[in-house]
Amino acid sequence: MIRHIVMWNVRGAGPEEKRANIERLQASFHSLRGRIPGLLRLEVGVDESGVDYACDVVLVSDFASQAALDAYATHPEHLRVKAEIGDIRTARHQVDYIAVKD
Repeated sequence: MIRHIVMWNVRGAGPEEKRANIERLQASFHSLRGRIPGLLRLEVGVDESGVDYACDVVLVSDFASQAALDAYATHPEHLRVKAEIGDIRTARHQVDYIAVKD
């Protein structure tokens, strides 16, 4: 199983605009559930710490295999989501690793 973690900082002129953009990002990724072969789990979390070095949003997703993650990268639904959120992110960080089931 491959765990795919992506963290973003989100654009916003003020707290209300930033919150709206975070909600837009969450909704876009939640719309992928059940649409991507090999996507086993998808979770979107919003930072609660408020520390200045934290990212605003994290996506944690599990894929059945590296091949499933590779296919996700070019899947039309994923490309749609990338287009939907492309203008609201200011930074993006990613980690992919082999996850051990507990």
